[in-house]
Amino acid sequence: MGEDDIRAAVVAERSHQADLLAALRPEQWGAPTLCAGWRVREVVAHTTMPFRTSTGRALVELVKAGGRVNRMADRCARRDAARMTDAQLLAALRGNVAHAWKPPGGGTLGALSHDVIHGLDITVGLGLGRRVPPDRMAMVLAGLTPRNIAFFGTDLSGVMLRATDLEWSHGTGTPVRGLAQDLLLVICGRRLPPGHLDGEAAGRFTR
Repeated sequence: MGEDDIRAAVVAERSHQADLLAALRPEQWGAPTLCAGWRVREVVAHTTMPFRTSTGRALVELVKAGGRVNRMADRCARRDAARMTDAQLLAALRGNVAHAWKPPGGGTLGALSHDVIHGLDITVGLGLGRRVPPDRMAMVLAGLTPRNIAFFGTDLSGVMLRATDLEWSHGTGTPVRGLAQDLLLVICGRRLPPGHLDGEAAGRFTR
């Protein structure tokens, strides 16, 4: 898995998401996603913020948020979603599919993970049934580390996440089975709609 392969995956993921968003109806842009309190509009505002905001401006926003990254992200996403049209948000994504942004400390693989996770927030939230290509999903899973898993703060004690579509598992304990992309959302603290997970402990991570 080389840097060029990951970069190509980023471009492909963003391009696919742009095509998907272009096909949404206006009411779907205002529909809730798996990100608590965020509609599709806020999610797209968040994922495109790095393309539209300088490093200096981002630092100013972080200071305003008292150094809390999640608070900054929420404030900026809500602000930008309120002032930008759906077409402007889509254009911000479409025009930056090859943007070289990398999250601090995350590298290009972190950028891919960021795009994949938030893309799933939208598609799973809307019930669109989109499947992330297996090779792309495998890249994201390979990049998971104890540190970034801990970042999400999800209680995974006593459960083993086991993918039904890839050779991948995480943890020990009572199995929770599902598509790899759904288990990734579990790690990220998302509550999934019924029918996405199977196993005795599946209810812990289901709405």
